Amino acid sequence: MCIILFKFDPRPVSKNAYRLILAANRDEFYSRPSKSADFWDSSNEILSGALVTNFLTSDLDCYSYLKKVSVEGHLYNGFNLIAADLNTTKGDVICYYGNKGDPEPVFLNPGIYGLSNCLLDTPWKKLQYGKQLFTEVINRSQDLAKEDLVQELLTVMNNQEPQLPDPAIEDQGKEYIRPILNKYAAVCVRCPGYGTRTNTVLLIDSEGNVTFTERTMINEDVSQWKTSSYEFKLHM
Repeated sequence: MCIILFKFDPRPVSKNAYRLILAANRDEFYSRPSKSADFWDSSNEILSGALVTNFLTSDLDCYSYLKKVSVEGHLYNGFNLIAADLNTTKGDVICYYGNKGDPEPVFLNPGIYGLSNCLLDTPWKKLQYGKQLFTEVINRSQDLAKEDLVQELLTVMNNQEPQLPDPAIEDQGKEYIRPILNKYAAVCVRCPGYGTRTNTVLLIDSEGNVTFTERTMINEDVSQWKTSSYEFKLHM
């Protein structure tokens, strides 16, 4: 049950403010083969974890790409996509599409959003609690050094306090989820053999400087983690 929290502010009023702050957890079976995020080739133009790449390699803007995806969205199991065009000259745009929600993508207004295993901002208690913790950090972000902001966001994403009772999450999981509901209903999931195995923090400041930090579990061991960081500037 992955979770993404992000704040979108296309025109930050302060030079020290951020256009985009994003924190995310990837939850899956610890034994599932996966790769850490890395640049895809020598051009150093695409940094990702080997998931959705069609948008990154296309010439379409974010809305047009999601519109194209939505045409065949009904053919797939449930999924959510968030795509963005970040351009200082033309202005920043973020769009969202979930194939179990509205038939077409939507443009997102500036603000704070949350996404888990349902549609954008579905009021699951774990998501609402995560947004609360995230917002508390965001409200202090301009007073924090970049390294401290990253660490505080990682702390948010590793919160294991279950947010119960929550009939909505229990109903979605039905019999599968009930035995582990007290662990599944937290921002950071810790179950035997399954749970949060990657934390990601993305910061983009007013001048297009990007800081990408990934914290990844090693050898299926919840006590061993590797942290990788990348810093670069957006091409405008």
